Amino acid sequence: MSDEIGLCLCAMIHVVTQRLNLTLLTSMTKSDTILNNLCVKDFRSVQSQYFSTSLRKLPFKQQFESFIRMFSSRPPCNVGDSVTDVETPALLVCLKKLEQNLNTLKEAMKAYPSVKLRPHAKTHKCAMLARLQIQSGAVGLCCQKLTEAEALVQGGIQDVLLSNQVINKKKLLRLASLARSAHIAVCVDSERNIEDLSEAAKTLDVMLDIVIEVNVGGFRCGVEPGPDVARLAKKVMSLPNIRFKGLHCYNGRNQHIRSLADRQAAVNEVIEKTKLALSALKESEIECNYVTGGGTGTFHLEAASEVFTEVQPGSYVFMDVDYGLNLDGEEKFVSEFQQSLYILSTVQSVAENRAIVDVGLKAVSLDSGVPTYWYNL
Repeated sequence: MSDEIGLCLCAMIHVVTQRLNLTLLTSMTKSDTILNNLCVKDFRSVQSQYFSTSLRKLPFKQQFESFIRMFSSRPPCNVGDSVTDVETPALLVCLKKLEQNLNTLKEAMKAYPSVKLRPHAKTHKCAMLARLQIQSGAVGLCCQKLTEAEALVQGGIQDVLLSNQVINKKKLLRLASLARSAHIAVCVDSERNIEDLSEAAKTLDVMLDIVIEVNVGGFRCGVEPGPDVARLAKKVMSLPNIRFKGLHCYNGRNQHIRSLADRQAAVNEVIEKTKLALSALKESEIECNYVTGGGTGTFHLEAASEVFTEVQPGSYVFMDVDYGLNLDGEEKFVSEFQQSLYILSTVQSVAENRAIVDVGLKAVSLDSGVPTYWYNL
């Protein structure tokens, strides 16, 4: 397992264009030693080399060693080093917690036997970790960009939903080409896009599944629940090389609503809008047995709704501090999943009322505020 995780964490940076140190360890304590370490350059430069060779057929240990030779020039540490000896900044993944999160979701989904699991890969962008998720019960993966879908399929993932719209005609052909080796579904919210998808699929003689995205409160992509949903479904059903699969009903804003009662109320709105969309299809005598949505913060609620047939948690693999601020039914911080991803940094300058570390805005995001620091090394 550890060699496979090490590989998947290397592949995780396939869309990163800057140099990135990536280190795998067993837990976050001073006495821990390094399990695997990588000093990784842009994945794109060797992606085709990796996927065009027989490397994937080798045992995981040999894959790992070969992968390192492709990428590494100066590792940030050596296997067996103490965590305190890692060259910083470094991305640290706690293997024990990552595996625990995979197993926790697998066990949680047993409470909803009629609901399938399709994790979102935008969190890790990694085919190897995606394969571990499939081994843990997932039927396939979601992704948000065409490049992510390409990396997943090239990495052996056979069932991918691109939960976004693809518009550019060259990109549509790239998307359709993936259907030669995998089951591909994509979201739509316009007739023009449906026509272009049909044309691209017909050109390459493949079949694409079409999922209509519904605006269930996020006010981003998606048509309003009602007659427009049926109109688009009919359009899909009238064209060659595409088929109507179902509905995509997701509101990302709900994932970080703090109180459980408020999250439930927000998800109830999603459910009601989804029912409106399903009613419009039923009135038009269009069968729909697929409704996907939900995320790490709300998947229990969608899964229990008897409306959703699939959920898409993604952040659960690594988690983050902001999710840790959500509350459960007892008004305690949610602790179902553990944070497994960290950035190790070193203090490089100290003044009376401040300290400067060697990690800046290119290494951490301030979207959810200043990072929480852990000082236990």
